[in-house]
Amino acid sequence: MVKRALWQGLVAGAAGAAVMTIGEKLEQRVTGRPDSHVPARVLERLLGMPEQAGKQPRAVNLAMHFGQGALAGVVRSLMANAGLRGPVASAMFTVVRLTNDQILENATGVGAPPRTWPRSELLVDLLHKSVYAFATGAVADALAARGGPGPGQRHAARLPGRRSDVGPVPRAVSSSR
Repeated sequence: MVKRALWQGLVAGAAGAAVMTIGEKLEQRVTGRPDSHVPARVLERLLGMPEQAGKQPRAVNLAMHFGQGALAGVVRSLMANAGLRGPVASAMFTVVRLTNDQILENATGVGAPPRTWPRSELLVDLLHKSVYAFATGAVADALAARGGPGPGQRHAARLPGRRSDVGPVPRAVSSSR
């Protein structure tokens, strides 16, 4: 399951990052909000690269934007392959994606805790990360569904809910996907 979830997650996360980017560009046209250079600054600090004042290199920004999106997608793919699929799973994943951003931005000193942000910035960030999470989830769920139901779904088919009196479901026959 993990090997399959890895490639599926990279694909799903990259697709989610692409959809988020399109949404960001549309929002920026409407609101006039400039590009963020936070992703580039975070990557520069993580890699020990020399930092540049002002506008950051577009390639570094895109590398962090899509790299982080693709890697985070692996978590959503693991969820889907375990049987956590659909809108509720994508909503749960939205929190994971937001948390990932905040850990990296705050640990590198590039960002500040969200409670210090203007509310309008929080809303824009939440909107775009939600778009990413739900787009990533749709792709991850579709790819995972090709392998049939996940262990959690098989358990729920026996008896719905979280029940200690229902033993583990038999292991699925491994597929080579």
